[in-house]
Amino acid sequence: MLRCVAGGAREVLNVAAARGEGLAVKVKDLGMLGGLAAIWGSSFLFIKIGAPALSPALLIELRVLIASLALLIFARLGRHAVKVWHKWWQYLVLGATNAAVPFTLIAVAELRLDSGLAAILNATTPLFTAVVAWLWAKDAFTPGKLLGVILGVVGVGILMGGASRGIAAVWLPAGCSLLAALAYGVAGVFSSRYFKGEKPLDMAIGQQLGATLVLLPLSLFFLPQRVPSGTVVFALFMLAVVCTAAAYLLYFALIHSVGPVRTLTVTFLVPPFAVVWGALFLHEAVSWRMLIGLIVILSSVALVLRGGGGARPGLAGRLDAKS
Repeated sequence: MLRCVAGGAREVLNVAAARGEGLAVKVKDLGMLGGLAAIWGSSFLFIKIGAPALSPALLIELRVLIASLALLIFARLGRHAVKVWHKWWQYLVLGATNAAVPFTLIAVAELRLDSGLAAILNATTPLFTAVVAWLWAKDAFTPGKLLGVILGVVGVGILMGGASRGIAAVWLPAGCSLLAALAYGVAGVFSSRYFKGEKPLDMAIGQQLGATLVLLPLSLFFLPQRVPSGTVVFALFMLAVVCTAAAYLLYFALIHSVGPVRTLTVTFLVPPFAVVWGALFLHEAVSWRMLIGLIVILSSVALVLRGGGGARPGLAGRLDAKS
């Protein structure tokens, strides 16, 4: 598994070199990259803890609302003038496709699926982005991308091939995870068309505010009947403040330090971290089929990222495509 992750990361670094991004990486940058992957990987753990107690809709509504407030406070402290209203409907669409819908679908999936399995399925996001970019933006669909998508389908088949609990128990939740990845793909292409020149912090705030508005009506139907436990409150805090707001800021710092393409190596690190966190704290089983499926899917992502022939996913497509 580690060899596959390293190989996929190497492909991203090759792309970075071709684009002129230097190969020198500071130890601090490596630490930030590993920290970001660990944080985003832990988001699946906290969703697994919070979703059954609060419901997926309310958990995600609180996540994006609290993250919005945290980012607005950060912007205020940094004397940053937030500008989002000039693209209000675009931010509603971005909030829906890149946060509200995929976050909620992942939370629904984790009512049945292990957190590590949900994270591996979510790693197919670049595959869906390539297909959406081809269909919508007429991005070139090279043989490398085609091979990557086919390999990704094989990886999902391997991952889910041992499921024996029926459609409702396994395949429908898995479908929710894959639909979440598709939503991220749509968001990536949408952002590349409508948010050129926008400041990253404005995009992060606008997206979370948009998601908050989109989910608000639905979440009102799922208000809790009892006070959540301390564990659930802690999971919500970590999910909103650390895995969303703080993770955005860390992500922006990485882009500034090492460039956007090399920051994509986080794609290969999030699923392994999620599997480890699930095994350590939730005692989730890790099977050989699961590891092989992970390796195949990450290999398919490496092929798609190496495929070239067009634009890479926009900022929104990379943000939160990990949950």
